[in-house]
Amino acid sequence: MAVLALWHVLLALNIDPVKKGFFGLAWLTYIWMVDSLILQKTGASLLTTHRRKLAVLLPCSLYIWLIFELYNSVLKNWRYFELPQLRLFRWSGYAVSFSTVLLAFFETARLLEVLGLFKNARVRPRPESRRWVAPYVVVGLFCLIAPLVWKRTFFPFIWAGFTYLLEPLNHALGGVSLRRQWRRGNPRTHYLLIFSGLICGLLWEVWNYWAISRWVYVFPSQNWTKIFEMPFEGYIGFPFFAVECYVMMNALYLIFPDFHWQSPNPNPVFRRPLRVAVAAILLLFFCIFAFHQIDTHSVASFRPFDLRLRSVK
Repeated sequence: MAVLALWHVLLALNIDPVKKGFFGLAWLTYIWMVDSLILQKTGASLLTTHRRKLAVLLPCSLYIWLIFELYNSVLKNWRYFELPQLRLFRWSGYAVSFSTVLLAFFETARLLEVLGLFKNARVRPRPESRRWVAPYVVVGLFCLIAPLVWKRTFFPFIWAGFTYLLEPLNHALGGVSLRRQWRRGNPRTHYLLIFSGLICGLLWEVWNYWAISRWVYVFPSQNWTKIFEMPFEGYIGFPFFAVECYVMMNALYLIFPDFHWQSPNPNPVFRRPLRVAVAAILLLFFCIFAFHQIDTHSVASFRPFDLRLRSVK
């Protein structure tokens, strides 16, 4: 908490390195703070006692967010400004920032859980049924394809498409399924993710607004009322995005079931050395391709390399 406060003081004083890297500094410190609170409450956390789970979560987060960056290379809903000109620094920043998206969502949801939020949430249990599977898949495919065809109308649908497409897969293969939790009368995880998405989304926009290296949204309509850089209506998307990340991560956990941050599945799909090696190689090539696409289509301006400690005038 003290370190997070320090970054805000240095930002107010216009100290150049903090001003340029403020978002990343504040974001990583927030994750550290939340993890520390979880450790204090439970005696265990991802950054301290569950580092093997963390080692899987970080690259999976990077992979998942890069999918949306590739969508943005077509939709062009946000642009990055004043990123480091040196590719090594810029790509390292991509890797660190995108690797912590899911970590922040899940850490925040876990903190809300240990604080007792929604601990008595219950809904009426329902019998098992397969009738929902086909509609979910159809809706999911529509949400993922329509934004590429009708960009101005359906661009927000990408923040729900993978939820509908992958939830039937998670349910059918015995993975962690929100649908199964609801059927059993326990919607708590869903509620926690919604609030986690709202909290993280608001913090993203607050800290991004004051940073030099930042993103700016470009929407078909510019007449919306903005809160920081995000139009008011855009904040509705953060809860959907948090739930979508959870569903996507659960689909990846079908490959790494023993590393699930919440409730591991003891039946691995592949033998561990093979899946780790294949996943690492695929992720490396995917990152190189996606980082290049971000540089080409999403970065609006670069800043020269400068190590001088000075104030921003």
